[in-house]
Amino acid sequence: MDTISLWQLAVLAAASTLVGFSKTAVSGANTISLAVFAAVLPARESTGVLLPILIAGDLLAVRVYRRHAHWPTLLRLFPAVAVGVVAGTLFMLWADDAAVRTSIGAILLFMTGVTLWRRRIAEQEAETETGAGGGTGRTAARGYGVLGGFTTMVANAGGPVMSLYLLSAGFRKLGFLGTSAWFFLIVNVSKVPFSVGLGLIDARSLLLDACLLLFVLPGAYLGRVCVDRINQKVFDRIVIGATVAGGLQLLLI
Repeated sequence: MDTISLWQLAVLAAASTLVGFSKTAVSGANTISLAVFAAVLPARESTGVLLPILIAGDLLAVRVYRRHAHWPTLLRLFPAVAVGVVAGTLFMLWADDAAVRTSIGAILLFMTGVTLWRRRIAEQEAETETGAGGGTGRTAARGYGVLGGFTTMVANAGGPVMSLYLLSAGFRKLGFLGTSAWFFLIVNVSKVPFSVGLGLIDARSLLLDACLLLFVLPGAYLGRVCVDRINQKVFDRIVIGATVAGGLQLLLI
């Protein structure tokens, strides 16, 4: 990792603030942060720097939304996610920066299209009142789980994939945020040994993390203040819009 300039550090600090906001308000917005990190740093190395920052955001999100998680959904997802993480680790053994960016960007845009199609069909059915996540079956859970595990291992980009799954399952805001918080805390912590083994996390990356972690706090606070003021339909549109924006950024940078 080359020496970064002051303006690059400022951009990374702003992206770290957005991580905190995304964890407590709009999960899909996190794709913008990972795109910024991949633009400022080499794409492979950026994943190792970003992971501890994401874990810090996950801890804050769990503290706020820990009571709103839907554990049956989490338990249904974890086996498929494990398969995706292993596949992502194997991919990272040979992939270069361009392959990482292109693959993740394409997956995000494809999953957005699939989700919009599913939601169009779901509009003809009765909406769930509980937001417990009963709108998708085991096949969908496996598909989203494998993709989520793969993308989170390759570029910390599992957030959009899982956001799309939870939206398609009919989760409301608090259930969405609580389930996401626990999911990513568990998954991101489990990724640490893999990232260390791949050389993505080392003393230099942790030193940069030490400079950036404090910027997660104001973002998390801002997200918590804003989330109650966001209309559900607006919330859904922001998540999908941020996913599309992040996918395009990864393809174009």
